[in-house]
Amino acid sequence: MSQVEDPGNQRPAADAAASRADGPGDAPLTHWRSPPRPSQEALPGRYCRVEPLVVERHARDLHAANSLDSAGRMWTYLAYGPFTDEATYAAWVSERERSADPQFFAIVDGASGRAVGVASYLRIDPPNGVIEVGHLAYSPRLQRTIAATEAMYLMMQHVFELGYRRYEWKCSARNQGSRRAALRLGFTFEGVFRQHMIYKGLNRDTAWYSILDSEWPAVRAGFERWLDSSNFDADGRQRRSLESCRADVGERDR
Repeated sequence: MSQVEDPGNQRPAADAAASRADGPGDAPLTHWRSPPRPSQEALPGRYCRVEPLVVERHARDLHAANSLDSAGRMWTYLAYGPFTDEATYAAWVSERERSADPQFFAIVDGASGRAVGVASYLRIDPPNGVIEVGHLAYSPRLQRTIAATEAMYLMMQHVFELGYRRYEWKCSARNQGSRRAALRLGFTFEGVFRQHMIYKGLNRDTAWYSILDSEWPAVRAGFERWLDSSNFDADGRQRRSLESCRADVGERDR
């Protein structure tokens, strides 16, 4: 399709590009420096610990916890799983233990000391200060627990403390549970990439979400309010939702 020019309002293309570059989205980053890659160290919390995935330490407990999902629903939107036996799963864990990107972690329950879930950093891009969280495989022992939320907080906190500018969450656009979780955790929806990838022989349209470093202080404060022991009754039920705790921070800052 050809471009129709208006003779009365012509401007060289270079000038137009320069004008766009002067906008707020292209502000110079004079004080920003590329962060290091995430460290291979444990991230301790009150309800869980996030630590590098190790086959000898985690595979047996993870397989036992995953096996409680007899219908295999936790694997629906992942490119692998379910696993038929412990040996097959241990072989998969062994390969991921050696992976640098994605960088895999086990989520260890603070009370039992057993691994109950897996998460990873991926698409690690220090030069641009961007990193993604993904490969979330939450067993029934982890789903809908305080530890499940705290694990995401610990991983976010680590990368923003390292100096990353953008933290991403991507999922199948059909995965409504993951999309609700992203919004609950404080991510902002950015759009859907159509026909983004193929997994298990299926097309995937991918929904994109992010948290920016400028947004992290308010998101962090909301997490800290929600995770405070006073927010839970004797049975571990929340008194206030995470969204409500985060909204309080926004109201306070106005």
